Amino acid sequence: MKNLNTQLKLLGTGLCLLAMTSVQAEILPYVKVREATDLLAVGQEAQTRKLPILIMFSMRDCQYCDVVREEFLKPMLRSGDYVDRVIMLELYSDSDARLRDFNGQFISNSELIQRYKAGFAPTVVFLDSHGKELAERLIGITTRDFYGG
Repeated sequence: MKNLNTQLKLLGTGLCLLAMTSVQAEILPYVKVREATDLLAVGQEAQTRKLPILIMFSMRDCQYCDVVREEFLKPMLRSGDYVDRVIMLELYSDSDARLRDFNGQFISNSELIQRYKAGFAPTVVFLDSHGKELAERLIGITTRDFYGG
């Protein structure tokens, strides 16, 4: 009986160590997609650095938005490969916040959402430094391959 208890303790310790190792292997550096608050400043940065701007219009409790953010945008930020390729922002459509627009005026998030017709979450738009759309937008998420490309 004593031998069985010892074996169970060893097995339990081994499982705990294995679980800890698995958890530690999945710990990734913290990154956050910048929240869109000052598009004038971002536009100036984009113009200086000659970069496009990506804005994801999302909602806080949107599981599809979480997929785009966690499986695509954050890994892109973590990799460092996109630092000199795109400026990434997120705008929460369920927020009452105000932001500075590309022309310097303060507007509500909902006004910007109306301007870009981004009422569906997630919607990802690609803009130039003045806020003009550069490419076809991504609306919703049907397959993960759609965003991967």
